[in-house]
Amino acid sequence: MLVALLLLAPGCSRAPRADLVIYNGPEAETIDPHVLTGQPDGRIAGALFEGLTRFDPHTGRGVPGLAHSWEISSDGLRYTFHLRTNAAFSTGKPIRADDFVWSWRRAADPVTAADYSGFFFYVKGGQAIATGATNRLEELGIRAVDPWTVEVTLVNPTPFFPDLCAMRIMAVIPRATVEQFGDQWVRADPLPCSGPYQLESWRPNDRVRLKANPHYWDASSVGCARVDLLSGDSPTAALNLYLTGDVDFLIDKVVIPSELGDVLVRRPDFHSYAYLGTYFFRFNVTRKPFDDARVRRAIGLVVDRRRIVERITRMGEQPASALTPPGAGGYTPPEGLGHRALRATNAADYAAAMRAAVLEAQRLLAEAGYPEGKGFPPFSYMFNAGGGGGARQHENIGVEMQSGLREHLGLHMELRPVEWKTYLSELSQLNFDLARGSWIGDYQDPTTFLDCFLSASGNNRTGWRSTRYDTLLSDAAAEPESQKRMELLREAEAILTKEEAPIVAIYTYVGLFAYDPDRWEGIYKNLTGEHPIWAIRRREGGPTRSRNTAEIAPAPAP
Repeated sequence: MLVALLLLAPGCSRAPRADLVIYNGPEAETIDPHVLTGQPDGRIAGALFEGLTRFDPHTGRGVPGLAHSWEISSDGLRYTFHLRTNAAFSTGKPIRADDFVWSWRRAADPVTAADYSGFFFYVKGGQAIATGATNRLEELGIRAVDPWTVEVTLVNPTPFFPDLCAMRIMAVIPRATVEQFGDQWVRADPLPCSGPYQLESWRPNDRVRLKANPHYWDASSVGCARVDLLSGDSPTAALNLYLTGDVDFLIDKVVIPSELGDVLVRRPDFHSYAYLGTYFFRFNVTRKPFDDARVRRAIGLVVDRRRIVERITRMGEQPASALTPPGAGGYTPPEGLGHRALRATNAADYAAAMRAAVLEAQRLLAEAGYPEGKGFPPFSYMFNAGGGGGARQHENIGVEMQSGLREHLGLHMELRPVEWKTYLSELSQLNFDLARGSWIGDYQDPTTFLDCFLSASGNNRTGWRSTRYDTLLSDAAAEPESQKRMELLREAEAILTKEEAPIVAIYTYVGLFAYDPDRWEGIYKNLTGEHPIWAIRRREGGPTRSRNTAEIAPAPAP
């Protein structure tokens, strides 16, 4: 049967408060770890399903999960993972090597339509399978040596492969349940889960309730017996719930009112940190006139990045001309569009650099056949809208871009706000002109950003294809010498962010979350913003209610 969702009619009493309440953001599209794309979805699925490795709450790196250890061959191409003998689904059914083989084949199969199937490009046979070049799933480089041993063969040495194995798409899922219920398998009751939690209930547009999985291999380390993840797209509501003690953890910046960011970061319970993420916008290069790189570069040149971070975002973000933030695996990104202005050390130099960028943009646009914007068709900028906060910030950035394009290039850009599900759908179908984008690094290497724009990547969503770019990334993957590998990646990123510019970087993120450190522990700052729910627990001897100070009153409802 399918799971009975906890649907409470008006007037019905709610279930008792969970031990930990997290404001999770927009309603999850799915909790299927193989097909999800959004962070809110991934946060839930990451608590329900686990892979060979799991994320370390301190570092965000992959550490032993359902596999307790592994060996790597001398050439770096073969990993031999040893499963825990007590690994089991929440139903008590043991997890064995064959479960991983089937799960990975299902995730790589194009029939599954997983946007993250590109992670299997690192595995022998994975690219051919994921791109539909072959339907022989058995050619994927994973096999069960015996019930407790999984062998994985890679295309090239991949030092961050244990990090990849912690990704949601690499998780093991219950074969029998999927085969019985098909696409609706996550609604099975009971839902067999391989992670530290199992699904207790899911009330759409309200909350997902998780309860500890008694069959999890590390059940004694799970900090909270019950966890609620609230859904909502209003940072104002999120902040109010937090300040009144109804929410314990605001898990990331998008659920915190951006207009109050410069005030909130001064509170002892709001914590900022270096974060591997970039805010950008993408072009649909299959539509004219955005099929012309000169047009794309012209638009990218006139974006006033410094103005955006100083007047709109205001939480310490850094203006950026490249997609990859500095520090991803020791990588130094190339200089992209607008880099001269970003190097300016004072206001006068910045203004001069911006004037030069505008002149160059005007020249490119005229060269493309649109002098002073004449003959350029109206177009739209799509972004996800909602109850305020992050969505309001997207709109404000759009307004800033709209004004600059009109003033400097004579272009008319309309704003196109859409709700979250429509936004994701329209991106996938390339039904937009320009669209807001962002990317949070999944692992600590520049390829977590650059692989998104491979021709075959499901996360590309621009219609842009470059054989040169693909080849450089392929050459970098095969390059054993670290410095030369980084040089190849820089050359590829220069094509992406300066030469052909299917995307335009605006700024790099800082992370921000809120919790009372007197009350909770197990939450740490790391580059990838991974905060495993199992690691969070009430601090021994801490107060039962939050000690949030009254430095800021609950904000009025929107």
